Amino acid sequence: MAFIVKKKVYGNEYYYLRESRRENGKVKAVNVAYLGKNRKEAEAKAREIKKLGREDLKSKVEDKIVNMSKKSEEKETNEKDFSSFIQESGLIWGPEPEIYGGLAGFYTYGPLGKLLKNKVENSVRKIFNSNGFREIEGPTVMPDVVWKASGHLGTFSDRVIKCKKCKAVFRADKLIEENYDVSADSFSDLEILKFIKEKGINCPSCGGHFGEGIERQSLMMKTNVMGTEASLRPETATVTYLPFLRMYQYFRKKIPFGVYQIGKAYRNEISPRQHVLRGREFTQAEGQLFVDPKEKNNWEEFDKVKNWKLPLWSWKLQKDGKEPKIVSLKDAFENKLIKSKAYAWCLWLAFNQFRNFGIPAERIRIRQHHPDEKAFYADDAWDIEIKTNNYGWVEVCGVHDRTDYDLKQHSKESGAVLEAIRENGERFVPHILEIAFGTDRPTYALIDLFFEKKEEDEGKTVFKILYSMAPIDVSVFPLMKKPELVEIAENIYTSLCKDFVVEYDAAGSIGKRYLRSMTSGTPFAVTVDFDSVKDKTVTVRDRDTGKQERVKIGDLSAYLRNQFENA
Repeated sequence: MAFIVKKKVYGNEYYYLRESRRENGKVKAVNVAYLGKNRKEAEAKAREIKKLGREDLKSKVEDKIVNMSKKSEEKETNEKDFSSFIQESGLIWGPEPEIYGGLAGFYTYGPLGKLLKNKVENSVRKIFNSNGFREIEGPTVMPDVVWKASGHLGTFSDRVIKCKKCKAVFRADKLIEENYDVSADSFSDLEILKFIKEKGINCPSCGGHFGEGIERQSLMMKTNVMGTEASLRPETATVTYLPFLRMYQYFRKKIPFGVYQIGKAYRNEISPRQHVLRGREFTQAEGQLFVDPKEKNNWEEFDKVKNWKLPLWSWKLQKDGKEPKIVSLKDAFENKLIKSKAYAWCLWLAFNQFRNFGIPAERIRIRQHHPDEKAFYADDAWDIEIKTNNYGWVEVCGVHDRTDYDLKQHSKESGAVLEAIRENGERFVPHILEIAFGTDRPTYALIDLFFEKKEEDEGKTVFKILYSMAPIDVSVFPLMKKPELVEIAENIYTSLCKDFVVEYDAAGSIGKRYLRSMTSGTPFAVTVDFDSVKDKTVTVRDRDTGKQERVKIGDLSAYLRNQFENA
């Protein structure tokens, strides 16, 4: 009988297929295949091996084991290469503080990582600003009266389950989602416990079994401001709603209007894992669209995008085990899959944002919340998910029709009248359509998707990110450290810095500098050589094509702008 076992070596988990065999009159357990480091993949590989039959265990199975082991080893090598790339290239370091052993959920973005994250946030600003939203910046700490009104103090918690052996605590639904492509948020406590038991999900830390009970733990990070109980904000949405009357006045008392925030938020996550995908400190980018509930289907912008086709994964398709369907927004609305034209436009805006990051369309799906999963006040709720190489499908954005819940709650608690007025004098509480995501997850996704390990004879690695999203735009090299070459190269560097993010590199051979430039994802490398002294031209090398072109120094800035525009 073959069965799966898990071994922990130096903090890493490994899965094997083990078989009980009788040798010399004794029953002995023998490992017959290495299955990898992921439980779900291990189960799939085990099923494939078992299908071959017992009579083939000495022939076909052995060949199969060799091939699968090779693939698993390649996967582990890729994961190691990727982890080294993230840290050694100056993208992301941590958990921090590393020198003190690190605290889970807190990371430092290195120079290259911060440049990339800035590109992500600037792209967010560009999309929101170009669609009529305006940016505001609110406080990160609020008195608890705010969080009581919003419901966070009473309900903002996660379901946790404890390992009976090592006493480690984990978020119960994420234990399922990290091993199986299902959304467990809508599962009841009993359904979660049953799933964990049936699938044999054990403690990721020690391999022990989980207890039979589920508890709830608040995610709020508490503080005290001069005797006033307060909390760090768990999202930017609430502090966006609070100055509604000020915003209403700014927008000349006209509805609709949109605002957004990009800033830090804090959640006391139960068991932060998956790198910056689930941290305790993170950056959110949330857009809030205030609309008249009577005008949700009189949305002029809808006609401009109605023919856009999106990969919609309805809760019914999920229930039936079917893949997402490519559906136009027009059809989705007419078939009542999406409830309003204004909301459909928000879905388009969110999807378009991730396509602008350079995320391939085939890596994106839009998942509808199950009726039991979405918040009680939400009229419509869909998540944008990205398929990463390291963690599979990851939620990166939530689009929610929050109705009038938030403004009514804060109006009730504060006594302020948070209403708008129609042209006919009728007063109403605006509804809020929310596009909520962070900038850490898209940043990580870009690193995950566009990191490419090259063959030994080709060099080291390439970070083949979309040109417009590359952390560094241009590298400038003097061919040699000759004064006449260095002078020209430094002048070019100074000139290009006005319009681009530029790296000056004069260390090592020109070949090594090209490799460093490619590893950082830099689209173009400019080399100053001895011909540059004579004819005032330089060599511009394209990262992806390897094409080299001589360009006049005076035309260089315009040439590069044109390349970026047409990339």
